[in-house]
Amino acid sequence: MGLAKMQIVPFDDAPEEGESEVDMRARPEELRLLEAMLFASAEPLAEKELAERLPQGVDVHAALVRLQLEYAPRGVNLVSVGGKWTYRTASDLAWLLSKESVESRKLSRAAIETLAIIAYHQPVTRTEIEEIRGVSTSKGSLDVLLQTGWVRPRGRRKAPGRPVTYGTTDAFLSHFGLDGVGDLPGLDELKGSGLLDGRLPAGFSVPLPSDDPTLREDEDPLEPGDLDLGLAPPAERIAEDSGEESSQPKNADGESPAVEDADDESEPRNPG
Repeated sequence: MGLAKMQIVPFDDAPEEGESEVDMRARPEELRLLEAMLFASAEPLAEKELAERLPQGVDVHAALVRLQLEYAPRGVNLVSVGGKWTYRTASDLAWLLSKESVESRKLSRAAIETLAIIAYHQPVTRTEIEEIRGVSTSKGSLDVLLQTGWVRPRGRRKAPGRPVTYGTTDAFLSHFGLDGVGDLPGLDELKGSGLLDGRLPAGFSVPLPSDDPTLREDEDPLEPGDLDLGLAPPAERIAEDSGEESSQPKNADGESPAVEDADDESEPRNPG
């Protein structure tokens, strides 16, 4: 039984011997020079800078445009940025080089105090937070905590103005490594860690926190109208939970609008 012969079938589009060499010779030398300079430069180059290193009589702009067309279908494109030329990754391949990173942001002292009050006193309204802190709380402090996902609107207090009540989330527990808010340090632990002054007023105590999602007797569920403010869950879920009809939408705190500071820092209240 004879051995089979190996046959090589050439591609129809394969260049014949010497053909590629002819093509390279036909390509203007200034294109090679431009490629070399643009690849070697860390910064985009102006046409004037490129012309200084090219032979006299070369139309730099026309050569750059031709080179740009050659690179158009490739993974690297020749682009003009601010009147200067450089190579950039093709825009449709940017996802290959994208890198996700987590940006660390430091909370302001006002936001930290607000978070602590919500964690220990939830459900709590903004007015109640201010009473505990002794200073007014800017809207920015609550906004930052809502954006981090550590705080959520729970419902509305059954009180004049029906202000929004706030509580912590599972993301808060996950970030601080807590099994539940009941694992937050108590009075003795806070004293032992030096976080509380030893000279505390008589009768001072730390509340026992609870993040039970069940609304309290003095709380109403958020309304479908609150969706415009990004506070409430979908209307279908509210209907299932409460069976109540929606009423007029109110502002985020359920109170009359007031002028607030834009920053996260707190300002003393006017005693008068």
